[in-house]
Amino acid sequence: MLGSLSMRPRPLLLSIVLILATVGAGLAIRFASFDLPHLVIKYGGSTLWAMMLYWIMSTILPSMRLFLITALTGALATSIEFLKLYHSVPLDSFRDTLPGMLILGHTYSPWDILVYWLAIYITASVDAGARSRTQRNAW
Repeated sequence: MLGSLSMRPRPLLLSIVLILATVGAGLAIRFASFDLPHLVIKYGGSTLWAMMLYWIMSTILPSMRLFLITALTGALATSIEFLKLYHSVPLDSFRDTLPGMLILGHTYSPWDILVYWLAIYITASVDAGARSRTQRNAW
């Protein structure tokens, strides 16, 4: 489904709403006191981070096929995860800030990579379905 779809770009306002809603949900999962299990907080945050990355990439690359956006977003998320294995004083200092913690994280986990790819694929599939319905209704 994702490989064959060349879609109209999503309206910019909708993209902004999707990005902000995803960021809000991610911050709420990580920092609000919902008494959620640790795994829900950890992997829920990772899922929402990957979704946000997909919304951003699909917004800044609107004419690219969804399969390529999905692959590029997964590669970027994977690269950022592997970056956690590299340590330098400036990079670690940035990681110790709130933006650094939210963007880059601290600890490498291969499970995060799996979560990122699954979240990106599911988000892209939902996006493809929504865009497909919107295009059909426009005719």
